[in-house]
Amino acid sequence: MIIAFLRKLPSRSSTSESGIHERSSPREQSGRFHKSSITRLLACLATALAVTAGLFVVQTPAASAADITTDLGITGGGDVVAGGGRAFIAGNDQLLVVNANGTFNTAVGGLSARSLAITPDGTRLYAALRDPNWIMELDTATLDTTREISLAEYPCPTNLALSGRWLWVGYGCDQWDGGVVGIDLSSGYRSRLIRVAATYASPKVAAAGNTLVVGDSGLSPANLTVYDVNPFRVTQRGIIDGHDYHTGFLGDLAITPDGSTIIAAFPDSDEYVSWDTTSLQKVRAYGPDPSSGFYSPVVAVSPDGTRVAAGRGTESGLGVTLYDSATAAPVYTGTLTDHGGLMDLRSLTFSNDDLFAVWRDLDSDHLHLWRLETGTLPASTLTLTAPSTGTGTGADILTLTGRLTLPDGSAPGEQPLSVTRYVNDSAALTREVTTAEDGTFTFTDRPRSAGVIRYDVIWNGSPTVHWSTASATVTLVKAESSITLSGPETGTVGTQLKVSGVLFQGGQPMGTTTPLKVLRTVITSEGTVVTELPHPRMIIFDGRFTFTDTPTEAGEYSYRVEFDGDRASLPTTATFDVTVEEAGQG
Repeated sequence: MIIAFLRKLPSRSSTSESGIHERSSPREQSGRFHKSSITRLLACLATALAVTAGLFVVQTPAASAADITTDLGITGGGDVVAGGGRAFIAGNDQLLVVNANGTFNTAVGGLSARSLAITPDGTRLYAALRDPNWIMELDTATLDTTREISLAEYPCPTNLALSGRWLWVGYGCDQWDGGVVGIDLSSGYRSRLIRVAATYASPKVAAAGNTLVVGDSGLSPANLTVYDVNPFRVTQRGIIDGHDYHTGFLGDLAITPDGSTIIAAFPDSDEYVSWDTTSLQKVRAYGPDPSSGFYSPVVAVSPDGTRVAAGRGTESGLGVTLYDSATAAPVYTGTLTDHGGLMDLRSLTFSNDDLFAVWRDLDSDHLHLWRLETGTLPASTLTLTAPSTGTGTGADILTLTGRLTLPDGSAPGEQPLSVTRYVNDSAALTREVTTAEDGTFTFTDRPRSAGVIRYDVIWNGSPTVHWSTASATVTLVKAESSITLSGPETGTVGTQLKVSGVLFQGGQPMGTTTPLKVLRTVITSEGTVVTELPHPRMIIFDGRFTFTDTPTEAGEYSYRVEFDGDRASLPTTATFDVTVEEAGQG
C-alpha cells in the first residue's frame, strides 16, 4: 500500500470571493483563429488538411465489414472521441479523422494531443497539447482553430472531461505535481480558469451535469473525489475511499450523462465498479471480465446512458463487452484475436450505438483503430448505380445515381454524403454530395483516367439510424486522341509564325498535364534539319495551345506536334506545313 501526503502547492493566482483560485488565460485574442495559428503555436510545425496517405498511413478495409481494424501508422497518442458522424483520434503529431464506418476522412498535421473532448452536438473539439501546455478548441466542420487557452501554470495537460460550460483538465508532468483545473468556456477568449484540486500525479477526470469526479491515477488504492459544480464555485461532495473497496491503481473513469453514477476500472480487478455520486455508495459491478489480469482496462458510457462498454487487452487479443447500464447484463461481446502479438487497449468511445477503440500493438508500437458494430441501431440503406461500362473511356463524364432509404421508409430530407473516387484502388478524390428530400442523389465526375474506377458513398448515420455505404465500379479504356492545327500557309524569313492547335480526347477538346512535343523539319537545298522547339503554351482545361517560330532561312517547313498520351487517352500526332520565302519574293 502506498500512503501519500499531498504537498501544498504555492499560490499562483488570486482568490475569488468563492474561495476558488481563478485567473484569466494570458492568451487573449480578439478574432478568429485559423489553421495558420497552429503554425505559430507549434513552433513552425505546419498544420494542413490532407487527404493523402502521407499523413494517414492505413490499409483501408472493406467498408462492409462488421468489425474492422486499421493500422494508423503512428506510435503516440491514442485517445479517441466521436461526434457529428465522425471520430477523432489523437496522434503523436497529427489529429486523424475517420468516418462513422471507420474509413479515413482527413488529418490535421502538427497537432500533438494527449487527450480529446467533444461537445454533445459534435461541433467543437478540444485537444490537450501537453508540451506547449495549451488547450486548443477546433471547429469540427472546418478543423479551424477557434480558441487557444494557455495552461502555463498547470503544465502537462493529460486528461479532459467536458460538461456544459466547463472543461475539466487533469494535468501533471511527474510525481507530486498533478492537479485539476476547470476552464469556463462561456467566458469567451478571456477564459476563466479555476484550480480545483492537487493530486499526486495527473488524474483521471469525469464530469456530467453538476458533478465532477477526480481519480488520482498515481496512487494505490485509488480514491475518487466527487465535487459539486455551480457557476461560481466547486465544492467537495465527498470521497470514495479506495481502502474500503480494495481498488488498487485506477485504470479508467466514466460517468453517466446525468452525473448520477461513476464507473471505474482497475487493472487488478475483474469487474468494472459503479458508485452513486450522491450517496457515494457502490451500486453494482459490470463483469466479471474473463480477460482481466492483463494491461489497463478502459470504460465508456453511451450518450443516452443506457449502455456501458468495458474492455482491455490480453495476452491473446482484445475483448470488449457492452452491458445494460441498469441491470449490468451483458448485451454484446466483441473480440479481436487474429492480429498476433500483445495488444494493449488504449481508449474506447461510442459512435451512436457502435464503438471505436484504439489499441497498441506492443511488438511494433503501432496504434490501431478498431470499430465494433454492435448492431443495435436500425439500419439504413444506400444504393449507388454507375453507367454502363460498354464503351466508356477515361475522357468521359460519368453520371451516377443513388438513394438513401431510412428503416421506416420515410423521406430522409437533405442529407450529406461523402463520395470517394478510387482509380485502380488508389484514392484520388473525395467530395460531398447532398440528397434530395426523398433521399435520391445524382452526381457527375470525369475520372481523367482509364482503368478500374470505384466510387464509395458513405452516409454517416444519425443518433437513431445506423450509417450505411454503397459502392459502384466502372471499367474505362483509353480514349482516342487527335490534334488539329491551323496557321499561315506561307511565311517570310525573319517574320514570326504562330501556329494554333486543339487537343481532342474522346472527341472533346481537353487539356492534359502531359507536355506536347513540337518537332520542326526544315528542307532546303543544303539538306534537311530537324529541331525540337520549346513546349507549346497550353490552356490546360480546354486543350487549346499555341507555339511560335521565327524562320531564319527560306525552305519548306514542317511542324509535327506529338502527344504521348496520358492516363485517359492514347497518343496521337499532327503535322502542319509552311513554305517560307525570302523577304521581297512573291
